[in-house]
Amino acid sequence: MRPLPTRRHLVFVPPADAIVGPGYVKVDYDKSLVKKCPAIGTDVVLPDEDEAAVFAHYGLPYQPGAGSERQLARR
Repeated sequence: MRPLPTRRHLVFVPPADAIVGPGYVKVDYDKSLVKKCPAIGTDVVLPDEDEAAVFAHYGLPYQPGAGSERQLARR
């Protein structure tokens, strides 16, 4: 999953089948679903407790990395 910058916050969206062009990213998810996803400010890190909720929002399984490493902590 990758954070997509918006004007005021970052929204996490799975990158599968995404199309990247000059100045835009098109994803294969309905805009209303993306808007309702947990988001973070542009200068903060997603809290540990919110990480699984992002995956659940898109109906994806969540599995922390080996040693409990986070999946979405870095930008």
